[in-house]
Amino acid sequence: MFAAPQAMHPVQNVGPTHCCYSFLMHRYVAVSGIFASALLSGCHSRYVETTITNATAAPVSVVQVEYPSASFGVQTLAPGQVFHYRFKLYGSGLVKLSYFDAKLQEHHSTGPTLDEGDEGTLEITVTAPDHADFKTRVHK
Repeated sequence: MFAAPQAMHPVQNVGPTHCCYSFLMHRYVAVSGIFASALLSGCHSRYVETTITNATAAPVSVVQVEYPSASFGVQTLAPGQVFHYRFKLYGSGLVKLSYFDAKLQEHHSTGPTLDEGDEGTLEITVTAPDHADFKTRVHK
């Protein structure tokens, strides 16, 4: 009536713990594959790398750059000093620069139009107390 222990079939590991572990491993492999595919496909965020250079003989202060949807700035740029900033564009519009010269006179310059999705570089150089040059190299 009762079989001897040697005659019993070995118990297979089909309990709830084994099923959950198997499910989690399959999910881990699937998520890892998706993540690796995203990394290998070259996904990246489009941004504009900006450089502001003070090419004058005097410091400029309260330097502010306005671009579509936001702005950034730096308190002071000494003669020859360079400031780097990177931003992502949301919307389209003009780039505007404002700053104060050594005599505390405010100056404004209007630069190029940037569009959402642009990527590349924007170089702003203050070349005289009342003048700034803008150079862009952007693409979609």
